[in-house]
Amino acid sequence: MIRVTPLADLRAALAAQARPLGLVPTMGYLHEGHLSLLQRARAECASVCVSIFVNPTQFGPAEDLAAYPRDLDRDLRLLEQGGADLVWTPAAEELYPPGFQTWVSVESLSTPLEGARRPGHFRGVATIVAKLFNACEPQRAYFGQKDAQQAAVIRRLTTDLSYPIEIIVCPTVREPDGLAMSSRNAYLNPDERRAATVLYRALTAARTAFEGGQKEAEALRQTMRSVLESEPLARPDYVSAADPDSLEELHGPVERALLSMAVHIGKTALIDNVIVEESGGR
Repeated sequence: MIRVTPLADLRAALAAQARPLGLVPTMGYLHEGHLSLLQRARAECASVCVSIFVNPTQFGPAEDLAAYPRDLDRDLRLLEQGGADLVWTPAAEELYPPGFQTWVSVESLSTPLEGARRPGHFRGVATIVAKLFNACEPQRAYFGQKDAQQAAVIRRLTTDLSYPIEIIVCPTVREPDGLAMSSRNAYLNPDERRAATVLYRALTAARTAFEGGQKEAEALRQTMRSVLESEPLARPDYVSAADPDSLEELHGPVERALLSMAVHIGKTALIDNVIVEESGGR
């Protein structure tokens, strides 16, 4: 495994990599969810590049950039064990040089849900992903379903900017009790960690209701809210039943929906989602 930091070194190292090249963008502090993306890329690509960069432009003024967990040495060991060919750990000063003022914005998909809760977040995401794509020129790029809105934004960006890249969205990896794996889970104390399972319990209750014949979007949202209300430590930021492609909130009976939520457990905001669809749907 090769590790590089300067962009010039990355481009030199990429010249020696076989194609197709798979890219796994991360912010580090890796867990099994990240490693599942690496495994998928390893299975489908001749070589795999993993980027590790805690992107400052997707954090708001009151968010946890300084406190975001980091353990680069551990990350590098895990990536070598997982079969990464190349790891890029760029410096912020190179990706955002003095006077930086060029941004990528995916308009309507960035507005609801996480976009409403975290203004400017997806401008930062879209900009850094475009820069990663430009630098690495992969044939495939791998992202997790846990960040469903991010995946939708990146698919739109890839189409709109005509990147010749296939976007692969991989299933959410969960702890045995259902909690979606996230680097932010490290912030939870033991009581909060137990309470955090309420997100998946709420999603599961709504999915069970849907499969049992409850197709009304508002009833599905209410099912999720009711489960969340049963947990004293949970403070919902939003509960959504939206179109999986447009992210517009649905009303009335639905055949397919992205059920998602953001919930504060203590000081930590967690997100999760599932897609429900009638049997025979795409």
